[in-house]
Amino acid sequence: MTDMRFPEGFLWGTATAAFQIEGGSASRGPSIWDTFCATPGKVYGGHTGDVAADHLRLWREDVRLMAELGLGAYRFSVSWPRVLAGGIGFYDQLVDELLSHGITPCVTLYHWDLPQELEAAGGWPDRETAYAFASYAAQVAEVLGDRVELWTTLNEPWCSAFLGYASGVHAPGRTSPADSLRAAHHLNLAHGMAAAALPARSRVGIALNPSAVRPLTPSAADADAARRIDALANRIFTGPLLHGAYPPDLLADTAAVTDWSFVRPGDEALIHQPLDFLGVNYYTPAVVSAAPDGNGPRADGHGGTAHSPWPAADTVAFHQPPGERTDMGWSIDPSGLYDLLMRFTREAPGLPLLVTENGAAYAPDVHDPLRIAYLEAHLATIHRALADGAPVEGYFLWSLLDNFEWSYGYSKRFGIVHVDYETQVRTPRSSARWYARLAREGAF
Repeated sequence: MTDMRFPEGFLWGTATAAFQIEGGSASRGPSIWDTFCATPGKVYGGHTGDVAADHLRLWREDVRLMAELGLGAYRFSVSWPRVLAGGIGFYDQLVDELLSHGITPCVTLYHWDLPQELEAAGGWPDRETAYAFASYAAQVAEVLGDRVELWTTLNEPWCSAFLGYASGVHAPGRTSPADSLRAAHHLNLAHGMAAAALPARSRVGIALNPSAVRPLTPSAADADAARRIDALANRIFTGPLLHGAYPPDLLADTAAVTDWSFVRPGDEALIHQPLDFLGVNYYTPAVVSAAPDGNGPRADGHGGTAHSPWPAADTVAFHQPPGERTDMGWSIDPSGLYDLLMRFTREAPGLPLLVTENGAAYAPDVHDPLRIAYLEAHLATIHRALADGAPVEGYFLWSLLDNFEWSYGYSKRFGIVHVDYETQVRTPRSSARWYARLAREGAF
C-alpha cells in the first residue's frame, strides 16, 4: 500500500464524545446514561461515566497531545446536561485552546446524553424535546459560534432512536417500536430546528451511521429484506434530510406499528435544511436475508426478535460474514464504506462528505498493528472513493482516547491513545504515531 496521497487541505482529525471521556458527573445534571448506568445489568461491570478518561480535568494535556500528533481537527460533543448546569464555559475554554494550537474545532451538539429531566417528560418520542434541543443549540451557538465553523447537530440518530427506544440496549432502555419511530422523527426535526438556529457563517451537517445493507443471496426475498432494512437504517433519515420527505415504502412497511400522525404539515420541509456536509460514521456492513419464521438473529447477533431495534422487520435475519473481526465482533470490510460514499455522491451530487467516525476496538496493548492495518485498509478505500469522484473532505478517527464504550463500559478500547484508568496516564499507541505521520505528510 504505497503512494496513497490525499488532496491538499484534507482534514485529518480525531473524535470523542462528552459522556465517554469527560467524567465530572458531579458538576453537571444527570443524563439518561447516568440513569442507565445505575440500572443493574445494563452496563458491563456496573461501569459508569463518573470519571471516564477524566478529560474535564486533563483537557489541556489532551489538546497538547493532539497538537504533538499534528492533528488538524478535533470533533467533540457538548454535554447538554453540563450546559443546563451552567458549564458551557468549559467548552468556551476548550475551543480557545484548540484554536491556539491550530486545531479546528468541530462541535457535535448531541451525542446521546439526553438530560434525564427531558426523558422524564417524554424523551425523544415527545415533540417538545425537539423544541428544547433547538433552544439548547441556540444557547451553545451564542457562546461558541464566533469561533466554531464546523457543526454536527446529531451523532447517529439511528442509535438514539432504535437502540434507545426499540431494543433498549442503550439509554434510556425503552422497548417500544412505536416510540422508536416517533423518536426518529423528532430527532430529524431537532436537526432541522438546530440547523436553522446556528450562525449563518457556520458549516452545518449531521453525522449519520448509515448501513451498507447487502442481501445474503440474489433472491427476491433477500433483496426485499435488504430494502426494508435500508429504509429503517438509512432512508428514514436521508429521505427528509436530503429529499424533504419520508420514503413511501418505509411508511407502508411500518403502518402496523404507527400511522405517522406525529409528522405535522411542514415538518419534512423544516428537516430539509440545506446541508454544508454529510457526516458518515462507518464500522461494518450489514448482511441480511428473509427469515420466514420471524425468528432470525438480530443486528446484535442474538437470536430471536424480542426487543428488536428494527420495527416491523421481524422477518429479517442478520448474518455475520466470515473473516476477521474487531474486538467488538464486527466484521472488517472496508468496501462497505466505499459503497456508502459513492451512494451519497450519486444521491446528493456536490454535497461534501466527511468521514466523521471510523476506527476499531482491539486489545489494550500499546503496540497495535491490527488497528494500523484496519486504518490503512479503510483509508485506502476512501482514497479510491476520492479517485472515483466522491467529495470527501476529511476523516475523523474514532477515537483519540480509550473511553467509556456505552453498554460495554470500559471493556473495549478504541483509542489511538491508551488510557490507564487507574492513573489516567495517556500513552500514544503505535497507531497514534502512524496517524500523526499520515496527518503530517498527507500520504501513506
